[in-house]
Amino acid sequence: MIQFIEKHFFKYKGRRIRYRTKDAIKRVGMIIFIPTFLLLLFLLLKLVDPFPTWTASIDYFKQIDYITIAEMIFLSACLAGIVLILCKVIFYNQYIFLKHKQIIARLIVGAGQFEKETVQKESTFDWTWDGTGGKTKSVEKVSFFPRVYYRVKDNYLYIRFPVSQGKHQDQFLNMAPTLATALYAELDAEYMEEGYICYKFLYAISRDRLNIQELSSSKGKLPLMKRAIWEFDKLPHMLLCGGTGAGKTYTILSVVLGLLRGACKKEDIIICDPKNADLADLEGVFPSVYSKKAGIEKAVREFKDDMLKRSEEMKNMENYRTGQNYRALGLPPKFLVFDEFVAFMEMLDFKEQQELLSNLKQVVMLGRQAGYFMIVGLQRPDAKYLGDGIRDQFHFRIALGRNSDIGYSMMFGENNKKFTFKDVRGFGYVDSGKGVISEFYSPFVPADFDFMEVFKEAI
Repeated sequence: MIQFIEKHFFKYKGRRIRYRTKDAIKRVGMIIFIPTFLLLLFLLLKLVDPFPTWTASIDYFKQIDYITIAEMIFLSACLAGIVLILCKVIFYNQYIFLKHKQIIARLIVGAGQFEKETVQKESTFDWTWDGTGGKTKSVEKVSFFPRVYYRVKDNYLYIRFPVSQGKHQDQFLNMAPTLATALYAELDAEYMEEGYICYKFLYAISRDRLNIQELSSSKGKLPLMKRAIWEFDKLPHMLLCGGTGAGKTYTILSVVLGLLRGACKKEDIIICDPKNADLADLEGVFPSVYSKKAGIEKAVREFKDDMLKRSEEMKNMENYRTGQNYRALGLPPKFLVFDEFVAFMEMLDFKEQQELLSNLKQVVMLGRQAGYFMIVGLQRPDAKYLGDGIRDQFHFRIALGRNSDIGYSMMFGENNKKFTFKDVRGFGYVDSGKGVISEFYSPFVPADFDFMEVFKEAI
């Protein structure tokens, strides 16, 4: 019913941004401050009357306690200011949303995306003594202000700009980077509506961070943040890059734990750690953990062979239908976790590299339907080791920590995203298949959390 009404009658677009919105915070502040100040002053005057009994004498004004009045005015102003601050604290979200609308209005005004005209206004009263004063004056008036709308829904910001072939249309179609920076928000999507372009932003994305205890997977999905979900059935294979100390290993361990909580069991996860570091410690906890060169090469080869074997077996199942994937047939997903991939490639000679890449390419190209997925961790996604279109098949990408412009370009391709760095463990950027790149915070791991103990207890 709602969709029918929106399609044929009316669709709520949000609150309209107007020219006067550029001073919205000041105007609302005065609306709160002035009545509060006057009310408090009135109450204080009632409580402590500084005025003497009225007498029609000039001495009356000398008897007024002006010091007390001044103190009352000052106290009333201070208390009204405190009330104003309390309103900001109590209604902080509303304050932020009002600030957003003010910022948008000022962006439009600052960019000159509106029009003014000069009109002649008749004066209702002649203030000159001799009656010679002019009866008209020139006044600037806003003749056009674009119909821009702002809406908050489910912690998303929706900002709509008109695209009706006006002279500012090209600017409106490229507002996303400017808005993202000004509103301190992350672009989630942009799409066309009838007469408008709608920018959808993630607001206060750091609030979306999950605790390690909240991770779980089901139906081909693993939420890593509240609004950053790895749908591995649709977005197969994860590419995770990050330098030393960026939190890459903890993120991989968190992903593995999330997969164990629902999607698969320990025997469905194969782990390769050529540096014999943290992931290699899982040997004895997981049945398939490899850190030696020969073992890793064998693991990758067997993973590819098992994928091809399952693909054939699926077609021979009685309930198989064209287009169905592994989950429709009741099969569990399989994951190959490969950390420090580039470091391992540098251990191999040219022939060994080509054989490994050939096996990986088959997995990333054909693994989705059979339920065979890869999670690859590295410090930099250099095309030298992820060539022949392999890198393009990793549809879920996370870049943790501080990366160079070239590193971000290798990870996310050409884009107009302005990358910054926050000194927060597990901070980075993610491309979760929405066509936009947004901030990412890996699941929070408390200091007393022990992955080894949790993995040992897992089935």
